[in-house]
Amino acid sequence: MSALEVRGLRIVMDGRVIVDGVELSVAPGECLAIVGESGAGKSMTAHALLGLAPDRATVTADVLSVDGVDVSTADERAWRGVRGSRIALVSQDALVSLDPLRRIGREIEEPLEIHTGDTRARRRERALAALESVSMPDASRRIEAYSHELSGGLRQRALIASALVTNPRIVVADEPTTALDATVQLRILQLLREIVDAGTALVVISHDLTAVAHVADRIAVMRAGKIVEEGATAEVLAGPGHPHTRELVAAWRIRTPPRSEPSGQIVLAAQGLSKSFAGSGTVVHDVSLALRRGSTLGIVGESGSGKTTLARLLMGIESPDAGEVTLEGAMWNPATEARRRPSRSRIQLVHQNPRAAFDPRWSIGRSLSEALRAGGVARAASRHRVAALLEQVELDPGIALRRPGEVSGGQRQRAAIARALAVGPDILILDEPVSALDASVQVTVLALLNRLQRETGIAMILISHDLRVVAAVADEIMVMRDGRVVEAGSTAEVFREPRHPFTRALLRAGKMDGADRGEAPGGVRGYNRLSSADPAITGELPEEQGASPQ
Repeated sequence: MSALEVRGLRIVMDGRVIVDGVELSVAPGECLAIVGESGAGKSMTAHALLGLAPDRATVTADVLSVDGVDVSTADERAWRGVRGSRIALVSQDALVSLDPLRRIGREIEEPLEIHTGDTRARRRERALAALESVSMPDASRRIEAYSHELSGGLRQRALIASALVTNPRIVVADEPTTALDATVQLRILQLLREIVDAGTALVVISHDLTAVAHVADRIAVMRAGKIVEEGATAEVLAGPGHPHTRELVAAWRIRTPPRSEPSGQIVLAAQGLSKSFAGSGTVVHDVSLALRRGSTLGIVGESGSGKTTLARLLMGIESPDAGEVTLEGAMWNPATEARRRPSRSRIQLVHQNPRAAFDPRWSIGRSLSEALRAGGVARAASRHRVAALLEQVELDPGIALRRPGEVSGGQRQRAAIARALAVGPDILILDEPVSALDASVQVTVLALLNRLQRETGIAMILISHDLRVVAAVADEIMVMRDGRVVEAGSTAEVFREPRHPFTRALLRAGKMDGADRGEAPGGVRGYNRLSSADPAITGELPEEQGASPQ
């Protein structure tokens, strides 16, 4: 008998069909992954399974059965009796989903308070057991923590514990690992797989086929509100039938282009950089690097490894406690901002979140014009230069009239790159530029960066937790852990013969040992899982110790 049965699911919102005729069936002890790009309808489908579609949406279904209960015509009161007890949700952003004013224990106890008659002492006992079941380190202490006192991976574990505490038959996980580092992602995916193996039906919503390959038994591919392909995970990834599925799989297998050894002049160099913060200790320790004209250096590491602090040191936003940064041989940091100002336009930053980086009240064209005027372009000439910048990053000039919230994530990120290019920099520092984007959009942005470098000779530093992404553009790679560089070398060398155990763990967690050579995964369940003895599982990584500085 299926734990979840859906037939003819249709969602209409504001007169537009968002989901059309979706059919799903998930058995106990089975994981179904619903994959697709942003706007495919997968998250709307997930929320409809829990009676959480927006108020202005009309949801109808021929069959919608949750743990044997017909909820196809359920009102909110009926849904409250099902949601949280028979079916539970794990959201993408645990920091937003968890109440910052309540301790983790109270958050986990709430479903028990709603759905059971347990005493307060019994609720606390079950909440602690739920935390222990998701392998929360030092659960008896962390049950008293607030969400901001936990790292991303630990918050996600707490959110999963909150979903599991009532022993629901079905769990829906909506992009549960999108914002997490590679090895932390794998821990969460392994945890979800253990939940499935214990008999829970799991529906995972994701645009990340790497995550899906690790956890799912079956895949349903959505496009424009319809399921266009469904089948066993190994079969779909090895031989996708629908053209859209083939596009997704091709994007997942980002091809690493041949890269030549960097030979240009050194434009940015760092020697012995160190930086500490009160209460956090040393975040960057004795880091040295050299960036050559026309080349890309990839800096890889997990949250807390120090890579973002290193970027701020290279930009001159933070001053080092020791060491120095030079720009074409001239002192850059430490130095006064007045001394740096004449060269400030030569080094530009592209943020991870372009929505936050743009003023939401301004059109994209106005933001680009402001950047051009900062670079000395006259107001009269800026309109033509805005159009040229947008075309340079493969955007329609008409996008200049739109606000950041009116374009897609990939378009916003390309607009952010255009703004960074407005002043004609020699160096771009890109901090997680594609982490929140769909796989095919990632490919588009990475291809754009490669083309811009070929055409302009610009040097780039790409900061990421995803070796798969870095491999697509980087000539050289530095791997950071605990503020130190544990491995560095050419991209080909590091991928061919990784020396440090942590680098090898990242490669396996990122599934770089097969998919990027065009190989199809075999026996996908457990594919490329880290062994229980792997340092990425057993090592005291910063992420698993609590919230960590960048």
